[in-house]
Amino acid sequence: MVGQFGVGKTTLVRRFVDGFYDESYLTTVGVKIDRKDITVGDDSVALMLWDLAGEDALAQLKTKHLRGASGYILVADGCRAATLAKAIDIQGRITEELGDLPFVLVINKTDLRESWEVQPADIAQCGWPTFETSAKLGEGVEEMFRALAEMVLATSEDGEE
Repeated sequence: MVGQFGVGKTTLVRRFVDGFYDESYLTTVGVKIDRKDITVGDDSVALMLWDLAGEDALAQLKTKHLRGASGYILVADGCRAATLAKAIDIQGRITEELGDLPFVLVINKTDLRESWEVQPADIAQCGWPTFETSAKLGEGVEEMFRALAEMVLATSEDGEE
């Protein structure tokens, strides 16, 4: 899980792993790791979810935390257009340093859609697999994690052929 501070990375993980939403905001310091086992087709998959501290003017993503990752989720806040610009920057740096890894773009906070600054054209311009989610309501959360797991499995199967 990568993205700017306050985009909802931790709440998305909590919703997915524990099935609930907590109104209190807790800033992630460093890395928080969770695990969830899911079934994708005939495969049992253990997802190790690394929730990395967000970026701001003083702190940049440590791509060393992504070394060995099979994929990642790039999160932006639909209510703050600048977080999509930051996500695009982060994705470029990850690709430059680690190559092409499977990833999905997540625009979070659909429950606040009336306040969104991110426009559909901005999202479409990226051309990436994209999900709109609400950690608060649980909308799209399971689907985006499952989609990433499917992408990772497809990539690993391609490498075995």
